[in-house]
Amino acid sequence: MSDEALKFAYWVPNVSGGLVTSTIEQRTDWSYEYNKELALIAERAGFEYALSQVRYTASYGAEFQHESTSFSLALLLATTKLKLIAAVHPGFWQPGVLAKWLATADHLSNGRVAVNVVSGWFKDEFRQLGEPWLEHDERYRRSAEFIQVLKEIWTADESVGAQFAGDFYRIRDFVLKPKPLEWEGRPHPEIFQGGNSSAARENGGRYSDWYFSNGKDFDGVREQLADLRRIAADSGRADGGPKFGLNGFIIVRDTEAEAREQLREIIANAHVEAVHGFRDAVQQAGASTSDKKGMWSDSSFEDLVQYNDGFRTQLIGTPEQVAERIVAYRELGVDLILGGFLHYHEEVERFGRDVLPIVRELEREKLGVAA
Repeated sequence: MSDEALKFAYWVPNVSGGLVTSTIEQRTDWSYEYNKELALIAERAGFEYALSQVRYTASYGAEFQHESTSFSLALLLATTKLKLIAAVHPGFWQPGVLAKWLATADHLSNGRVAVNVVSGWFKDEFRQLGEPWLEHDERYRRSAEFIQVLKEIWTADESVGAQFAGDFYRIRDFVLKPKPLEWEGRPHPEIFQGGNSSAARENGGRYSDWYFSNGKDFDGVREQLADLRRIAADSGRADGGPKFGLNGFIIVRDTEAEAREQLREIIANAHVEAVHGFRDAVQQAGASTSDKKGMWSDSSFEDLVQYNDGFRTQLIGTPEQVAERIVAYRELGVDLILGGFLHYHEEVERFGRDVLPIVRELEREKLGVAA
């Protein structure tokens, strides 16, 4: 565990339907104006990152979707401190083109852009757009090469240019100008990559700066962290491996009973058809891996009402209870909490006002971390 303070990110609601697949009221909107105001609220509240989702077609409650990279750039230009993580799919992007886009966005934002490499779970997106749908482990092999190519292009000596010869990508003598901004500890824009499968962990342990996990309890986090550290050590990484980001749906209320009742209402009003459709689409992901492990492989119906298992992290209760649980995750080695909310504007603001100060005080008391 590093001695840095825990960082916070939020899911950008750039797709319709909110962050839970439920017919309950969600005072959240997918429009740019709503998200611009949200980004400014989050920045003031103490959030360091925001993650733009990537969907290309309507699915499971997300009838409308804004494209992630352009939306991220718009939010970068509307803020001054917030870092935007744009989710992208290898297979839809060529890594050299993305490396160029990110370099430009990095200069426009003074070094605040990052990328989340998503290997893909929604087969229909690839089918409808006429792109090959690879088997699970092949998708992650492609993502591994994609990440390596990004790094090579961003860091290659200009006298020889970027060189890469893989099964999916071949780069020859390519020189990128301008390259992204760099400073000590940041040689290029941060690369995030997620997934729970063994293939995802291999990629995270070997290549990524950050590893995103679906919602997990303490035991699940311990197991993933141990695996990532083993893989990083086996691959010879000098930095100890990727930093760890954990997804969690956050419900903060005045009493624990109120927070639990809110969770009950969300699940009781689940959009049953959409949740079942999502489950049918994603639970093949874990089953299709070589060792039958992966994202959503053991998720229940209730888990999938928040489509990244965010309820499992159990960030539900009073400000004090949520803060204490967050710091307990920090003690295990979690470096970032990626939060979803029911009513974004007011709940992100409340989190910054009521929860974050307690987190920082507990970090000082328990971990000796200076805010």
